[in-house]
Amino acid sequence: MIYLDSAATTFRKPQSVRAAVLRAMQTMSSPGRGGYASARAAEELLFRTRSLAAETFGVSSPEQVVFTTSATHGLNIAIKSLVPSGGRAIVSPWEHNAVTRPLHALHAEMAVAAAPLFDDDACVRAFQKALRRGADAVICTDASNVFGYALPIEEIAGLCRRAGIPLIVDASQSAGVLPLDMTALGAAFAAMPGHKGLYGPQGTGLLLCGAAANPLMEGGTGSASLAQDMPDFLPDRLEAGTHNVPGIAGLEAGLRFVREKTPERILRHERRLIRRAAEGLSRMSDVTPYTAAEERRQLGVLSFTVDGESPEDVAEALAKRGVAVRAGLHCAPLAHRSGGTAETGTVRVSVSAFETEAEIDGFLRALRAALHP
Repeated sequence: MIYLDSAATTFRKPQSVRAAVLRAMQTMSSPGRGGYASARAAEELLFRTRSLAAETFGVSSPEQVVFTTSATHGLNIAIKSLVPSGGRAIVSPWEHNAVTRPLHALHAEMAVAAAPLFDDDACVRAFQKALRRGADAVICTDASNVFGYALPIEEIAGLCRRAGIPLIVDASQSAGVLPLDMTALGAAFAAMPGHKGLYGPQGTGLLLCGAAANPLMEGGTGSASLAQDMPDFLPDRLEAGTHNVPGIAGLEAGLRFVREKTPERILRHERRLIRRAAEGLSRMSDVTPYTAAEERRQLGVLSFTVDGESPEDVAEALAKRGVAVRAGLHCAPLAHRSGGTAETGTVRVSVSAFETEAEIDGFLRALRAALHP
């Protein structure tokens, strides 16, 4: 199989990740629930992983790194900690339902900083304009899961700091390939999945906390057990229940893989593959690829449409030829409305550190065969 759906999850994982998951299942129990060896081993794992994430993402202390089940989980905590019912939030035009649905549930006003695709200057101006009216929070993806557009997050963060409005960063597509420094950004929160660019297992994620947060759920934490309120300190305040210890072990191994390979090298590799795919698609007269004029503005994600064909039919034809891609609205209807593809959606190709130029060429051959049998 040629797997080109890494924006959903990196299907190919380092061997070290698989080994870490198995080792944790064989040697670790629940952290904070006992003084015996397997519980202590789990406690040490959690502290190592928090420390590694804090060092990687510019967080001042490991306690500010909270384990979640996904970026969606973390975004819900962050949004519901900052935006009250009926409040106002400013968002980019490229947000995922993981942002827009929590705001809808809060009956919040959602001000979209609308700007054309791949246009940094217009994007910054749109946020400047939206910020004049104030807001409870700004929520901005670091990169679009539909088009791979890497937003000017540093400039947006600077606007938020000057306006005194907290920023929540959705790093779902950027963690592991773009630098993220919580201290430099001054962000209130940043959420990321473990199973994409960090090469961990599904069911893992991180919430980096630069502000006070409210728990989404209550329960046991192994600390302050006499109190019936959740602890008032991180990370316990946000981590009710039993940790996914095997998943966190895999996440630690994934983080180490990224650090050893370096995000810069991974990003160069992904951009080279996407450029190769875009060049091949642009030579097909009935295909429209959505690509940035400047390579630095696009990550390892590329959307395209085919004249007269639904994205779902194209994806199904590719699947029959052994190529896995994603078709439709990608859980991001706002992004498609902003990009002008809401009526049909797109076919999305996305890569990781493990895909090759030969696989991109195989995808292009399969697409040509599907369109012109």
